[in-house]
Amino acid sequence: MLALGVAAIAIVAGATQTTAKWTTEGVLEMMDRSAKDFRSLTADIENVKYTAVVKDTSTETGQIWVRHDQKMRIQITKPEPRTMLRTGNSLFLYNPKLNRVEEYDLGKNGSMVDQYARLGFGTRSEDLKKSYQVSVTGEEDFDHRKTVVLELTPKSEQMRSQITRIQMWVDEASWLPIQQKFYETGAGDYISFHYTNMMKNLKINESEFKQDWPKNASHEKPHV
Repeated sequence: MLALGVAAIAIVAGATQTTAKWTTEGVLEMMDRSAKDFRSLTADIENVKYTAVVKDTSTETGQIWVRHDQKMRIQITKPEPRTMLRTGNSLFLYNPKLNRVEEYDLGKNGSMVDQYARLGFGTRSEDLKKSYQVSVTGEEDFDHRKTVVLELTPKSEQMRSQITRIQMWVDEASWLPIQQKFYETGAGDYISFHYTNMMKNLKINESEFKQDWPKNASHEKPHV
């Protein structure tokens, strides 16, 4: 699920990280201010998965649409088109190559999905602190922007069994993440999401969240 992209490259070559002037509470306060008026976000997305044992890197690119009412769409366009659609507690994964839709009932796991896929997009600090130990590790110039780098360590054993820690590069102008890096339990394995051309609070038409795959697509409801 994470490989689809719910949020791309490791630290840019030559970039330097400096001691942050920001405190953790100061950063969270600024993110809270940004979250207060968060209604939607659109962006281009690059998703990178790195598997250390075979030194393999796979990259996907596409677009993301997020709304505050628990609706999200990630449209992967390269190398192979795929769709992830979240509406409320339903998550759909559509693979056009197989013409197959997988539908998942998130139920009680909905909030956990948000902690991954929507991390930092309208997230309140009180919710972050419930789920993670949060600390500032420095400041860094990233994508020609000044960013604060946060490190989040999951508190629950269930989350740590999948993700040991998360790094998040937060733009000091918008206080939204422009990159998230999820370190998996495999030594050196990670998944990262890199966001560009971000636009906050543009009107997103309801049509973006429709189940617009072919009617003859096979439909499965895997048990999770």
